[in-house]
Amino acid sequence: MLGEYRIEGRRAADIAASVERAVGSGELEPGQSLPPMRELADELGVNANTVAAAYRTLRERGVIETAGRRGSRVRPKPATTGREYLRVEVPEGVRDVADGNPDPALLPALAEAFAAAALRSDRYPVHYGEDAVEPELERLARAGLDADGVPDGPVVVTSGSLDAIERVLMAHLKPGDAVAVEDPGWGSLLDLAPALGLRTVGVGVDDEGPLPEDVRRALAAGARALIVTDRAQNPTGAAITASRARALRSVLGEHPETLLIEDDHGHRIVDLPLHSLAGVTHSWAFVRSVAKAYGPDLRLAVLTGDPVTVDRVHGRQRLGPGWVSRLLQKAVVHLWTSGTVDAAVVAASYGRRRHALIDALKTRGVEARGRSGMNVWIPVPDETGAVARLLHSGWAVAPGARFRMSAPQGIRITVSTLGSEDIEPLADAVAAAVGPAPARRYV
Repeated sequence: MLGEYRIEGRRAADIAASVERAVGSGELEPGQSLPPMRELADELGVNANTVAAAYRTLRERGVIETAGRRGSRVRPKPATTGREYLRVEVPEGVRDVADGNPDPALLPALAEAFAAAALRSDRYPVHYGEDAVEPELERLARAGLDADGVPDGPVVVTSGSLDAIERVLMAHLKPGDAVAVEDPGWGSLLDLAPALGLRTVGVGVDDEGPLPEDVRRALAAGARALIVTDRAQNPTGAAITASRARALRSVLGEHPETLLIEDDHGHRIVDLPLHSLAGVTHSWAFVRSVAKAYGPDLRLAVLTGDPVTVDRVHGRQRLGPGWVSRLLQKAVVHLWTSGTVDAAVVAASYGRRRHALIDALKTRGVEARGRSGMNVWIPVPDETGAVARLLHSGWAVAPGARFRMSAPQGIRITVSTLGSEDIEPLADAVAAAVGPAPARRYV
C-alpha cells in the first residue's frame, strides 16, 4: 500500500507531518492509499482517535481525501498543483492569445492616482485600529451596488476576488462540504475549493449562465454553496440574463440555506446589465474586483453580503492581514472619480473583437461562444491536438483543461490584443486546427 515508506509519529500532529513530508518529497504519490486508521494505530501503538485526528488534519489541508469504505488516499491533484501550470509555453515569434489579460491600451495610467493617494496619506496617515475601509471607497462602491440592484449590506475590501471567495467559503463551510461551481469555469476557483478540502460539483453553463436544472440537481444532492459568475464568465463569456436570473432565483428559493457567492467578473468591462441572484438565500456574498478594468496588479475587490457573512469575513481578516492598504484604496477612489476608464468604450472595444472572431469562425463552420468580456470559448473534439496545431501555426491558445472538470473539451482565446488584421488569419488557423464543429452547448 505504501511501498517502502513508513509513517511515523506518536501524536496526531507528528503523524500528519510525516504523511505531508512524504507527499512533498514524492515518496507518497497522488492516488496512493493510506492504511486504515485502526491498522495504522496498531502499527504505531497509538489510539485510533489519534490517527483519526491526523487524517482529519490532512483532509483539511487538502493533502488527502476520504471516500467512505474506499478509505483515504493522497489527493490526485494536491493543492500545490494548480491549473495555472497547464499553460502553453510560448516560443519566440508565436502570438499569445492565451493569457487572459486585459488590453494594456485600455488600462489607465496609475502614477497620478497613486501620487494623489500618497499625498492624502501624508496629510492624514492611517494608524492601527482605524476603519479597514476607506469611507469614500465604501460610499462609491455601495452607490454602484445600489444602482445595479444588489441588496443592501455592509462592505469590506479584500485582496482581489479569489481572496474574497476564499474568505466567504471558510466563513461558512467545513472540509468535505460540496460546492456547486460552473463547468467550464474559472480555473483558479476550481483549484481553490479542493485546496480548502471542499468537494466540487460541476454545473453546466450556456450563454445565459448556469443551467437551472444542473443547479437544482447539485443543491438537491447536498451542495451547500453555489458560486456563479454574473458577467464575462471565464472562460465562456456567459452573462446571466433576466430570464435566467428568475429561473435561478426560483431554484435557490427551494434551498434557502444555500450559501450563494456571486462574482461580477465583468464589472466596468461589459455593457450588459447585471441581474443579481442575491437576497433569495439567507447567506450570500457579492464580489467586484478592479483588476480587469484598472489593472491586474491592483489587488482589490469590494465584497458585500448578508451581515453575518460580512462580519465573519471582516473578523477573520482582522486576525490576519488586518486590512487592505488604505493607500491602495485611496488610489482606486481616485481612479473611480477621475473618469480614467470609460466602461462603454472598453466594453465596445472587447465586443468588436469578440464578435469579429466569432463571426469569422462561423463563416468557416466553427462554433464559438463569447457573449461578454474578453474571451472566446471554442468547443473542440481534441483540445491537446488543437493547441499543438495552433502553436505550430503561430498562435498560443489556452487548453480547456485549465477550466473544466467533466465538461466537453474546448480551447479559450483571449481577444484583448487582437487587431482587425489578426481576425482572418486567426480564424483560418483555428478552422484548420479544429475543423467544423456541430452546434452544441457546453454542459
